[in-house]
Amino acid sequence: MTDWFPPPSRPRPVDGGLKTRNRRGAIARTWWSERFIDVLEQIGIGNRLQRGRTYARKGQVVSMAVGPGSVTAEVQGSRARPYRVRIGIAAFGKTEWAQAEGALAANAWYTAKLLSGEMPQDIEEVFAGLGLSLFPESARDLSLDCTCPDQAVPCKHLAATFYLLAEYFDEDPFAILAWRGRDRDDLLANLQAARSDGAPAADRDEHRGRPLAGCLDSYFARQAGTFAPSPPVTSPTTLLDQLPEVDLAVRGRSVTELLRSAYLALGNDPD
Repeated sequence: MTDWFPPPSRPRPVDGGLKTRNRRGAIARTWWSERFIDVLEQIGIGNRLQRGRTYARKGQVVSMAVGPGSVTAEVQGSRARPYRVRIGIAAFGKTEWAQAEGALAANAWYTAKLLSGEMPQDIEEVFAGLGLSLFPESARDLSLDCTCPDQAVPCKHLAATFYLLAEYFDEDPFAILAWRGRDRDDLLANLQAARSDGAPAADRDEHRGRPLAGCLDSYFARQAGTFAPSPPVTSPTTLLDQLPEVDLAVRGRSVTELLRSAYLALGNDPD
């Protein structure tokens, strides 16, 4: 008796899915996206990226978004609901970005390249000089998650997202920096501010309150008069009106009606 294995599942077709431009050969076209793929291959992910190449070229990726420290995507597999994919990386903090922007602004060539929408060839060296790595250096730098049942990491859904991410970097090199925590508009504004010895754009727009040391003498004092609203005026018989009907009478009169006169008397008593 021969062993029988079910045929491999086929992904459901996607109408309007994201597809790579290149149908054959290498996907990356610029040095920075090639660098990204090279890094993945060096840390042992590249040989498993091949499984997602077909998915990426067929348009199985439904959507993809790049944000600070995270790339999220939906990839359609063989099941009815697309799988949710996340590729995480540590975003640089405010202090780290301030140092990086200062170093970039110190060289007019870097600023000119970035303002023209290009990624300077040796920009990695600027970050490395500050002890930072623009691209991931090892598999530990990435957190990979997918809701599919495949135990392999990365699965073909993650691999397809990697391919589309590399091509996305081709189209917008600032997406690499956005992934590390600084979007294009803020970066360029901060570079221009640093070149003119001004405050970073984000700091200029930030509301600066009065320092605590300057208001300790009045910190616990009442800053303005308080308004205590008067309670609303209601009828003394409001509670009786909400009671359910009571089938009880005294000397032929309903108990509720007898209580109503007492409630009215108490409600009108000025004392």
